[in-house]
Amino acid sequence: MLPYSTQHIQSDDIDAVVEVLKSPYLTQGAKVEEFEKALCSYTGSKHAVTFNSATSALLAAYSVCDIKKDDEIITTPISFVATSNMFLMLGAKPIWCDVKLDGNIDETLIEKLITPKTKAIVAVDFAGKGVEFLKIKEIAKKYNLLFIDDASHALGSSIDEKKVGSFADMSILSFHAIKPITTGEGGAVLTDNEEFATKLKLFRSHGMVKKELWNSDMISLGHNFRLTEIAAALGISQLKKLDSFVKIRNEISAYYDERFKDKKLFLTQKIPQNMLSSRHLYPVILNPELHCPKEEIFKELQKNGIGVQVHYKPIYQNSFYKEKFGDFSLHVADDFYKSEISIPCHQQMTLEDAKFVADTFLSILDKYSYRGCTF
Repeated sequence: MLPYSTQHIQSDDIDAVVEVLKSPYLTQGAKVEEFEKALCSYTGSKHAVTFNSATSALLAAYSVCDIKKDDEIITTPISFVATSNMFLMLGAKPIWCDVKLDGNIDETLIEKLITPKTKAIVAVDFAGKGVEFLKIKEIAKKYNLLFIDDASHALGSSIDEKKVGSFADMSILSFHAIKPITTGEGGAVLTDNEEFATKLKLFRSHGMVKKELWNSDMISLGHNFRLTEIAAALGISQLKKLDSFVKIRNEISAYYDERFKDKKLFLTQKIPQNMLSSRHLYPVILNPELHCPKEEIFKELQKNGIGVQVHYKPIYQNSFYKEKFGDFSLHVADDFYKSEISIPCHQQMTLEDAKFVADTFLSILDKYSYRGCTF
């Protein structure tokens, strides 16, 4: 089956990992710092602090900026649950902001959600398309709020040639296997704030600092959230190829855009000319008449060898969130979930693969378009 996204591991990646496996240090060596410096160089951020997952990175980011019990965080419901789970761990409350048809938070709705309890705005660059950074930063500055960008989809994306990861107070990256580059599991926080960077490093390593000889001191609470040397070596090797990976993803996306431009049964995510998307996903937004047969469309695509996924069920629809906060609904977010399906788009694909996906996808949609929904 052709997956909707996948890693691309080559011989140089394997060689980099083997080199570390033969070295004296599998953890807490020089590779992690080398990877962090490479991330800073690539994104333009002053500091990069790596973690063993993006989830750990999110928890660390929320913790070091002192998000605490009863704080309110304005955020998007269209994301993986970790985006909000980690500030819930600190006792904060999500304030859901609706999204636009591209899956990104609707920045025009943020200001009316702000209360005296609001501490931060947490956005997500859905599928790799950057949010309206300048507008969100302006709101955050006006109300003295933190702006945190969950850029887990967006390493390799840019706006006016400025890399995503360098716009917010802190930006979170993911190196999960299906992201544009991978360390297996892994994540990072990017920031220009030196105080945040210092606290992040403490948080990922038990809150301990080394002093002299055997002496060390725990000066704050922390965890063991360190990235291994093995993962960092893979990350260094992968990062060198990120631009080429993003180029292939954009070539596949451009092919889809051309094939789908006159179709009436669905919408696709539009990327402005001044923006480059990592194209972590290629989301398709089905028209309402295809909502009812969506499960059948999904299954038939899989049956034909096309791996697809849905991104995402609104976080507030999960049982845990319903039990904790009660039933909640946002019009566009709910419709987005009913409509969205992600088709294959990744650096292991060829244009022939893309043609096969497009041909099959259009054929299946046409088959189900006559059924519609009965309400």
